[in-house]
Amino acid sequence: MRTVDVSMIKESIKQMCKDANYFIGSDVKSAFEKGVKEETSPIGKAILIDLLENAKIAGEKEVPICQDTGMVVVFMEIGQEVSLVGGDIKEAIDAGIREGYEEGYLRKSVVSDPLIRTNTKDNTPGIVYFDIVSGDKIKIKIALKGFGSENMSRTKMLKPSDGIKGVEDFVVETVSLAGPNPCPPIVVGVGIGGTIDKATLMAKHALTKDVDATSDLPHIKELEEVLIKRINALGIGPQGLGGNTTALGVNIEVFPTHIAGLPVAVNINCHASRHLEVIL
Repeated sequence: MRTVDVSMIKESIKQMCKDANYFIGSDVKSAFEKGVKEETSPIGKAILIDLLENAKIAGEKEVPICQDTGMVVVFMEIGQEVSLVGGDIKEAIDAGIREGYEEGYLRKSVVSDPLIRTNTKDNTPGIVYFDIVSGDKIKIKIALKGFGSENMSRTKMLKPSDGIKGVEDFVVETVSLAGPNPCPPIVVGVGIGGTIDKATLMAKHALTKDVDATSDLPHIKELEEVLIKRINALGIGPQGLGGNTTALGVNIEVFPTHIAGLPVAVNINCHASRHLEVIL
């Protein structure tokens, strides 16, 4: 049995909150550069060049890539051979968020009640999902979710007879309805199967993958390829001003479901696609 003090988790979360807000991932940078080469719209190409420059300045000066520094979503896999000591793990996670957003001069965007809407003033609480796995390691993934993109997400209970084509059409329709609102070029996370809550969870988790990742399942990989082609053919383009770079990537996760249902969820990420992973 390996002992891990929750203070290690707090410190990791704190640094991840800052780093994810200051630095774009190498996968996103490569996708921007690919877009600059392939974008057919002069305005779209200029926007992608500006996004690269914005990311460069943010990284050099360690300031946020975007003013919306997001709500923190944490996926944590805890090895069953790990013994946590030193306090409550959820309190440690929120302490990491609190300190990271304070020390990093990051905007606090969380309200304590969805209707009364009083700001918590420290960007807590985070949204946390735990999973117990084999081994003696802890894997932490975070996604910093801005709500320009979050607000464009959708779920739907399709009929099993709708099949792959029904899923495909729903995803493309969702992106089309979103238009410029999620700050394209976007990353599209899709969850298929399980129950409606499982589908939405998978769609969110899909956004913690690299934008160029592909499914290990041949039919899902093919669907990802079809979807990004259809989405980029919509002509929405960078920042919604036209072009063929509407999405940088489409990532799909699937899970077994009931014979009578076909749940589908689409979670959209903005072009920054802020996510990080560490293993303790």
